[in-house]
Amino acid sequence: MLANYFPIFVFIIIGLMMGIVLPTIGYFLGKREPDPEKNSPYECGFEAFEDAHMKFDVRYYLIAILFIIFDLEIAFLFPWAVVFKDIGMFGFVAMMIFLAILVIGFIYEWKKGALEWE
Repeated sequence: MLANYFPIFVFIIIGLMMGIVLPTIGYFLGKREPDPEKNSPYECGFEAFEDAHMKFDVRYYLIAILFIIFDLEIAFLFPWAVVFKDIGMFGFVAMMIFLAILVIGFIYEWKKGALEWE
C-alpha cells in the first residue's frame, strides 16, 4: 500500500532539494558587484522623484478593473462555445443575457468617460 506513494515521495524530495540546492549554488557562485545598469530605473525611464507610497489616480484602477472584467468575459465565452451544440436554446439565451449586461455596463462607462485618459 505505501509502495504506491513512493514515487510521490521521491518527487517531493527531489523538488525540495532543487529548491534549496540551486539557489544556494547561485548565491555562492554569483557576482556581488551591482552593475550601474542593473540599478537604473527600467519601468518608467526616469529617476523616482516622489515617495514610493504616493497615491495613484483612481482611473488607473478603473482601467485595470475593466480589463479584468472583459478578460473574464472572454474566459466564459470559450467553454460556452465548446458546448454550444449541447446546451441548446437555454444556453444561448443565458449567454446573450450575460453579454447584454456586460455591454450595458460598457456603454455606461463609455458615456461617463471612464475610458478617457487625460
